[in-house]
Amino acid sequence: MADNIKLIAAGLLIAAGIAGFYVLSEMPTVVRVLSVLGGLAAAVGVAWFTEPGRRFFAFSQESVNEARKVVWPTRKETMQMTGVVILFVIVMALFLWLVDGTLTWLVQWIMGRE
Repeated sequence: MADNIKLIAAGLLIAAGIAGFYVLSEMPTVVRVLSVLGGLAAAVGVAWFTEPGRRFFAFSQESVNEARKVVWPTRKETMQMTGVVILFVIVMALFLWLVDGTLTWLVQWIMGRE
């Protein structure tokens, strides 16, 4: 129950930050954006102390650790794969253009509009 109240409070803080953006319409844009960011920061601070917040933080840390384990392709591999994809797209475009033209001609021939 306490976590639900904290999450509701976090949602209200976000809403307050967004409302501040519109209430401070006469202020410079920087102040208005800081209002939204302050509301988000306060909401994150409140949500941090909930059980779902702690689980999310743990999940985030595990995700970062898993991303570090990924073997990323080299620049050469990336360029080669990009070339293969572009070549495939060109071949498919030509094939579909040929099929479309053939079907268009066939339909016009059947309808006698050649």
